[in-house]
Amino acid sequence: MKRLLLIVLLVASPVWAVQPDEVLDDPVLEQRARELSKDLRCLVCRNESIDESNADLARDLRLLVRERLVAGDSDSQAMAFIVDRYGEYVLLRPQTGGSNMLLWAAGPMMLLIALMTAIMYLRRRSVSTSPAESGLSDDEKARLSKILED
Repeated sequence: MKRLLLIVLLVASPVWAVQPDEVLDDPVLEQRARELSKDLRCLVCRNESIDESNADLARDLRLLVRERLVAGDSDSQAMAFIVDRYGEYVLLRPQTGGSNMLLWAAGPMMLLIALMTAIMYLRRRSVSTSPAESGLSDDEKARLSKILED
């Protein structure tokens, strides 16, 4: 039973794909590389960071990040280098500025347009179905008043 529990815990826990030959000697640079790797998307695995992915391309990206840091790049310079090379899709959290602003604003704007459309529809519907415009004949009005009196 204990072995089964241990196996389940090991399978359920995240497995870091960083190989021992990728780890930098300087612990500060390695920590920076790990932090940057958490924000970069594996282009093969899609919604998995390169730090977690076992894909060859993820390994290449991890090595590239470490190479840029060893070369003396700051975190933002290393990130900019990779984004310039692979595009913004490589970022797990896309930037909110520039042309992406339209994409970020599209969702809330569509919600507001839908709410305004629904409100206008409901108002028009309530006005057009008022009892005064129901078009009852005199005979129907008489029957209705008789029913209401009883």
